[in-house]
Amino acid sequence: MIIPIQHPSPNHDTRDESSISMLVLHYTGMQTGAAALARLSDPAAKVSSHYLVEEDGRVFQLVDESLRAWHAGVSSWDGVHGLNAVSVGVEIVNPGHEYGYRAFPDAQMAAVEALAKEIVARHGIVKNHVVGHSDIAPLRKDDPGELFDWHRLAAAGLCVPTPRVTFDTTEISLIKGDEGVAVALLQTGLQKIGYGISINGNFDELTEAVVRAFQRRFRQSLISSTADAESRALIAALGAWVY
Repeated sequence: MIIPIQHPSPNHDTRDESSISMLVLHYTGMQTGAAALARLSDPAAKVSSHYLVEEDGRVFQLVDESLRAWHAGVSSWDGVHGLNAVSVGVEIVNPGHEYGYRAFPDAQMAAVEALAKEIVARHGIVKNHVVGHSDIAPLRKDDPGELFDWHRLAAAGLCVPTPRVTFDTTEISLIKGDEGVAVALLQTGLQKIGYGISINGNFDELTEAVVRAFQRRFRQSLISSTADAESRALIAALGAWVY
């Protein structure tokens, strides 16, 4: 059982009648864990999370799960908007893409896994509702990013696993500016997975951002922002998954 270090943040308010149904994982995107902890506790910053996990595996609790922490911002997943109201937020210490993005240490990932297990069990959160910040806010966020070990969490039964797919390497990629039925099918698959995207048949800025977020999560070896054959095969497989 995780016994977190208490570090209360004033940045929270009450939840409405909505029950907790999602777990959102972030990276801190700051140069040190201490700096992130200070910001998440600063009333002037108006941001917070329920937990922060340091690189050495220490877990801090900033906001009680019964309260609404301010971590998700403008967000959408699986038809739900404003996810602060229905989620638990976990910040994971990492400098992020701006300050020298790096792999998440094993001690840290072990703590994240253990904490996630407890949160998921406590609230009955389904696998498709364990998501990254970039999944729910793809136009604004890149975290926890392509170095985060989603495979470890999937192996523990905590989130949706990446399926094995076959694909035609000669298939033409869809890119920003493309239009038509193929783009609409792509958007339909992404929407079925949970991404907040309209089905308009236009490979627009939002579609590009969602494809990039999808790749950071499910095709971490190559973040191209284009819907290549492998990405489309993965999207089709995941969109057909029974959640």
